[in-house]
Amino acid sequence: MPACDHTVPDMRLLILTDTSDAVAATRSRLKKIELLQACLRQLEPAEIETGVGYLTGILRQGHIGLGPSILRDASNTGAADDAALDIRDVDAAFEEMAAVSGKGANVERKRLLGELFARATSREQDFLARLVLGELRQGALEGVMIEAIAKAAGLRASEVRRAVMLAGNPATVAEAALVEGRAGLDAFRLALLQPVQPMLAQTAEDTDAALTAFGQAAFEYKLDGARIQVHKTKTAVRVFTRRLNDVSASVPEIVDRVLALSAQQLILDGEVIALRADGTPHPFQITMRRFGRKREVDGFRESLPLSAFFFDCLHVNGEDLIDRPASERFARMSDVLPAGLMIPRLVTADVGAAAAFLDNALAAGHEGLMAKSLDSVYEAGNRGAGWLKIKPAHTLDLVVIAAEWGSGRRRGSLSNLHLAALDPGKNTFVMLGKTFKGMTDKMLAWQTSRLLGLEIGREGHVVHVRPELVVEIAFNELQTSPHYPGGMALRFARVKRYREDKRPEDADTIDTVRQIFTRRQS
Repeated sequence: MPACDHTVPDMRLLILTDTSDAVAATRSRLKKIELLQACLRQLEPAEIETGVGYLTGILRQGHIGLGPSILRDASNTGAADDAALDIRDVDAAFEEMAAVSGKGANVERKRLLGELFARATSREQDFLARLVLGELRQGALEGVMIEAIAKAAGLRASEVRRAVMLAGNPATVAEAALVEGRAGLDAFRLALLQPVQPMLAQTAEDTDAALTAFGQAAFEYKLDGARIQVHKTKTAVRVFTRRLNDVSASVPEIVDRVLALSAQQLILDGEVIALRADGTPHPFQITMRRFGRKREVDGFRESLPLSAFFFDCLHVNGEDLIDRPASERFARMSDVLPAGLMIPRLVTADVGAAAAFLDNALAAGHEGLMAKSLDSVYEAGNRGAGWLKIKPAHTLDLVVIAAEWGSGRRRGSLSNLHLAALDPGKNTFVMLGKTFKGMTDKMLAWQTSRLLGLEIGREGHVVHVRPELVVEIAFNELQTSPHYPGGMALRFARVKRYREDKRPEDADTIDTVRQIFTRRQS
């Protein structure tokens, strides 16, 4: 039996607000789970999807055209003295706003939001404003929520986690788990046109280390492009980002190429990249000029065409492959895709052959290699041990947790970044150092504006921010340091680029950093 305890007819928004504040205030993962579990047990079935969405920073209606200026105007309407709003009131109000379109839509949304805010207390207004702006995330909250759902429903966390991977978000899974128990989770299967979270990779020092780990491995070029997941039915193709956003309209050439394939049903994992006339890759920033663009797509299709290279296949013509070993998935992909759509791959156990393949990848202008165990299943949403990335230039995807105001030429800009790695076990971020290197004037201006929008407090010249912005950091070495809680510090760190396509949950973990440090010391 599912472990629901529906005791509240209509849950007050204040209970979610209190829970969110309490979760943000504690650093204990177990306490966060306990707080969320207690809240989930009070939700009525009709409130679960919305309530869990709010607690994970997601509106059920998605983006509905409510920007900072509209929110600012709504906040000026005043606040209610008593907390009387319930979850279904709020959801109905956002549903009405989402339905507004055409001329005068912003004016009407502003009016509706003002009416909602007038019924909310000041604390509830703050909660709703941060929810609408996507600023409620508290680190790796989704992982904590999964465990809370499992405990509230009396299920194993692994069962809930797999369902969330397939569903794409925890809110939908929570309703099924809390209302129907294990039977509800059985409904979550791989589905066409419904994206799943991508599998992520750990890091290897070099090809030798990968072969030591796997014996024999599939080595693939690691492209400096944008991750895509492509779904095909008989009549439609949808292209999704690593964040599961639909960007099909932005990449018509990819849609057309996949639509022309003979296979009637496909789910493919790959990268999209802009290539020069000689086949070498443009920088990542150039690819991102096209990726996600909504205007002038036809013109850019001609001047900056995109190419897709697929490296995994999760479904073919009614057959799910997600739980099959990589060797089978690769074979099925080869059956249905032409060579020009597949990533260059070498399956070998030979050290020399793997090293030469890496040299070829670098000579072609790519980042390095991926090494994959031929026995590995597709661990959607996980940083699986069966995938290893090999990049000769040492880089880490870290999260900015604070920044310092610059001086001299950089006065007025947030310059010195405080960098941290994710500790998923504790749901925290562990600081590894600072850097002000590698930034252009354009980047300084952008990051100052972006970080101020994430500000949570100041301490002298240091601006503390919500840990949401991921930045790729190049560095020379990791060294022992008594100054940082992880006992390690980056040496000669410099900004390579921002990774707005990544969530903080996708950042490199402190365990990955420790592995790199240990290898360097041995």
